[in-house]
Amino acid sequence: MNWTAAAAPGGRERACLCLLCGLPAAGKSTLARALAGELRQSGWDCLVLSYDELIPEEAFELRPGEADIPINTHSSWKLHRQKVLRYLDDFLQRSPRDALGVSGLQTNREGETWRRFVHCVQQQRQLQRLQNHSDPLRSTASQPSTTPLLILLDDNFFYQSMRYEVYQLARKHSLGFCQLYLYCEVSSCLSRNQQRQCPLPDKVIVEMAQRMEPPDLNRNPWEQNSLVLSSTDCTTQECIKNIIGLFGTALDNPLKPIQDNTEEREAARLCCASSVVHQVDQACRRLVSQAMQVARGQSQPQIIKFLRVT
Repeated sequence: MNWTAAAAPGGRERACLCLLCGLPAAGKSTLARALAGELRQSGWDCLVLSYDELIPEEAFELRPGEADIPINTHSSWKLHRQKVLRYLDDFLQRSPRDALGVSGLQTNREGETWRRFVHCVQQQRQLQRLQNHSDPLRSTASQPSTTPLLILLDDNFFYQSMRYEVYQLARKHSLGFCQLYLYCEVSSCLSRNQQRQCPLPDKVIVEMAQRMEPPDLNRNPWEQNSLVLSSTDCTTQECIKNIIGLFGTALDNPLKPIQDNTEEREAARLCCASSVVHQVDQACRRLVSQAMQVARGQSQPQIIKFLRVT
């Protein structure tokens, strides 16, 4: 059974999938930690999936012919991103309330990325349990089926198409969906990046900034549940309050899955085809009738005989 359909108020276990996107070193991970802490204190379950932690280093190694293209478009990097989505899809097929969906999963199923994914989920689930035990009121009053769950994906997501793939996944599993776009000046990102233990090349950040496609609420209806945040004040109490309000809106309005109406489409196609054939037959009959009338008027029995045979 799909876990999002489990019994709860309103007949559904409440869950939301949120994208946290922006340039490298914009402050996404800092915001993700602040949100996770606030949500857990407020009675939510929260799972943060950071692509930087899930995708192994070898994904960024250059292949022949890739030296002159942006590192974030390399084929290996793309492949690992697809793996993360595939693992998330598999995760959502299970019951995340069972150790957040990792009990029974094979940690060696598909290599390093899968191992990292499982470790990330297990680690956060353990943290959640410890917090629940330290809060007697929550551990006794909150039931897993009624506790809202937020899954936060922390990555650049600089192309609209990258985000749309996640939207489709949320739609498939009837999740709430929303986006947080963290805006930061390129110069600030470059400065912060140099303070990291393993900084990215400046070229990567500059090129990504040129390719960045922020959420477009006017052109893309599916991006309506989005907030554009400034990196300078995104962790203030007022901003956190607005973000959690967005989560609540998305949670209360889960997406509807795409219905598999293959049989209906085939029936409609056959009906349409049948209608066209019928119309063509009627038109042919009218033309034959008109031709026979003309032939009678001209006293040409041979033509009449031919039309009757036809």
